[in-house]
Amino acid sequence: MALPAADDFRRRHIGSGTADQKAMLAALGQPTLDALIDAVVPPAIRMKQALNLPAALSEAAALADLRKIASRNQVWRSYLGLGYHDTVTPPVILREVLENAGWYTAYTPYQPEIAQGRLEALLNFQTMIIDLTGLPVANASLLDEGTAAAEAMAICLHAADDAKDRAFFVSAECHAQTIEVVKTRAKPLGVKVIVGDASALPAGKLLGALVQYPDTKGEVKDWSKLAEAVHAAEGLLVVAADPLALTLFKAPGEFGADIAVGTTQRFGVPLGFGGPHAAYLAVKEQFQRRIPGRIVGVSKDAHGKPAMRLALQTREQHIRREKATSNVCTAQVLLAVIAGMYATYHGPEGLTRIASRVRGLALALREGCAARDSTPATERSSTPCA
Repeated sequence: MALPAADDFRRRHIGSGTADQKAMLAALGQPTLDALIDAVVPPAIRMKQALNLPAALSEAAALADLRKIASRNQVWRSYLGLGYHDTVTPPVILREVLENAGWYTAYTPYQPEIAQGRLEALLNFQTMIIDLTGLPVANASLLDEGTAAAEAMAICLHAADDAKDRAFFVSAECHAQTIEVVKTRAKPLGVKVIVGDASALPAGKLLGALVQYPDTKGEVKDWSKLAEAVHAAEGLLVVAADPLALTLFKAPGEFGADIAVGTTQRFGVPLGFGGPHAAYLAVKEQFQRRIPGRIVGVSKDAHGKPAMRLALQTREQHIRREKATSNVCTAQVLLAVIAGMYATYHGPEGLTRIASRVRGLALALREGCAARDSTPATERSSTPCA
């Protein structure tokens, strides 16, 4: 007799079958699954009553219910800013990468011999970041911009010969979420974080300083003098930079930055209700052994032909354990690949054209708002300037 549809769905989506369960229970010396749970899960943390769940559905019925729930979503234009910008994903990238199981299941290419395409795509991402930031070493992505900034602070801490009593300075014009993540990461490290005006650094030695470029209000500043001041305080300058803006403005590595971080979301990655989005982190060469994450490099195979490999995995617990530079284990491989492919699709000239258009629209908005503010209230349109 055929199984009911709901049971068939459960059978195909739960890994172990009845025979497998009996074999495992026999090996463990337990008569039933309930007995096994009783033996290993402390009673104090177990629920005393059964879960209040509806009756099981078939796969088709479950998908229909999910579509019904999803249909209630309303897609609105987002004006959040703060490093989040709507973007257009080229259809070929949408179809061949984001919707392709060969790419969207990617996490870490631990087996380079069967992951050459993925490694090459990540090498493309790293090369893009190196070109944009003007720094010689970049990793293969991190979780998000806030995490990357926090990891940069950790690099500053570990690179200092004498970190005692040194603070890490954060410009108040950084994105709010980045400031909060840095503060949270600083607590277990015992780092004092000072948030303030970047034109007035605190006295004494510093671990480093973090600034936004352009800042959270959209202002673009020349940080070269600040770089000199931070270096005079024996610290490192960290610049959180918008990669699209870097196609028009001076690269962080060209005005003295030691570390550059940021998000590549606007390189073709949809907003996705807030995430996820691939971050980047690039450093000067002397800090490459302190960089968190993975670095893809080019080597040679047994036949002397060029081959990709994971050249560095400094943060991984399974590689360095207690000596790991970081215990944050999340890379955004799929989204880093999308960002790198987006840059390849448009090319340097195309990215610059997009950046110029964005800047032109921003200037037009500013001029329109200024004109509206100078118009008497009785003559204004009822349409708000936003």
